[in-house]
Amino acid sequence: MGDRLRQLRVSAGMTQTDLAGDRFSKEYISQIERGKTRPTQDTVEWLSIRLGVDPSFLASGVSSDERARAEAIHTRADVLAERRDYDEAIDEYTNARAAVVATGAVDLQVRVLSGEAWARAHRGDVRTAIDLFEQARRLVEGPSFSDLDRADLLYRLGVARYLLSSIATAIALFGEALTLVDRSSFPSDELRANIFTWRSRCYRRQRDYEAAREDVERALELAEAMEDTKTLGEAYFQASLIAERDGHWVLARTYAERAKAQYEELTDRMNVGRLLNNLGGLEFLLGKPDKAISRLNEAFGVVLEHGNDDDVATVVSSLAQVHLKSGDAGTAEEHARHALRRLGTREDRMDEIGNARLVLGRALLDQGRLDEAEVALADAESALSQLSSGSHRAAAWVAQGDLAQRRGDDRGAAAHYRRAAETLQDFRF
Repeated sequence: MGDRLRQLRVSAGMTQTDLAGDRFSKEYISQIERGKTRPTQDTVEWLSIRLGVDPSFLASGVSSDERARAEAIHTRADVLAERRDYDEAIDEYTNARAAVVATGAVDLQVRVLSGEAWARAHRGDVRTAIDLFEQARRLVEGPSFSDLDRADLLYRLGVARYLLSSIATAIALFGEALTLVDRSSFPSDELRANIFTWRSRCYRRQRDYEAAREDVERALELAEAMEDTKTLGEAYFQASLIAERDGHWVLARTYAERAKAQYEELTDRMNVGRLLNNLGGLEFLLGKPDKAISRLNEAFGVVLEHGNDDDVATVVSSLAQVHLKSGDAGTAEEHARHALRRLGTREDRMDEIGNARLVLGRALLDQGRLDEAEVALADAESALSQLSSGSHRAAAWVAQGDLAQRRGDDRGAAAHYRRAAETLQDFRF
């Protein structure tokens, strides 16, 4: 600040005595310029009036106008991201980053980096998102940030790692974030609930359903206490998925209906569509194929209007599974190919890509097109092997075993079945 004060004084054609006026001595101004003393806020404001500059510019080199401009761009980006207009949000975050550099405000820089990374992760550009999160992570280690700031960043980084199927890394990041939250003196129930919900996903992927259930119950308890509609909807959603994996399909449907009600209250049509998709699958498991197709068609209409290609692909893939298990292999093939076209090659959607390829392979197998089925099932195994999930890989091997059996290769079929069984067993000698 001393250098800035000297430059501004000289530019204004003032001596130290002129600047001091009747309020201060020349020696006091000299001490400020040499960095020997730091003036109070009142003094900074008085000196800025004498020099005709913004007080914040004198204090930090950044005018309040520059900071306000950067804040405004960042706020626009946040609004766009909240509306899931991720492409436009990323453009605004890029503009905000350029504006923030001019301010030198580290706190704002972290918020912009984290916001852009979150938008990129949800758009599918997860590796770039992780790079941005890591940049922000280095900044929040500074003394001006709180444990809660660090916890929020680790939570977001954990979500990105989950999207790339780095499940063990994600669990470690969520655990570290919870430690920081517990150490913080700031209110943090919403963040804590979000961490539990996402860590529950990780445990579910690892088939540790007991740990997944414990975490989602903690998230539900926190969300109910806060009466937070969005957090409660997300927790009920995960509770439904865990109950489904446990075979408690009626309970899963109850949780899914509760989650749907929360999202309807928020007028969040995209998540309503996702819940309708899950409810369609549950109706099929409960022996109601007609009701399942009705739910899925309703879901398709909702996500087509309010979702994106990934959401549409998920519903179409669900329809493909229902038609396959209902004996309509031709329609199943058509829907599976449609889903794969929508999904493309997104690295963060390998679960959906693998499942759609698996349905396609089985649909081709049921139609007697064995060579095509072999290619599709090999592609399914390749995609599902990228997930930290033994059950996904086992599903591909079982399908390949069925193909080998169809060809009369009993030895090859047995090898595939054995491999799947060994992957799914809960113990080793």
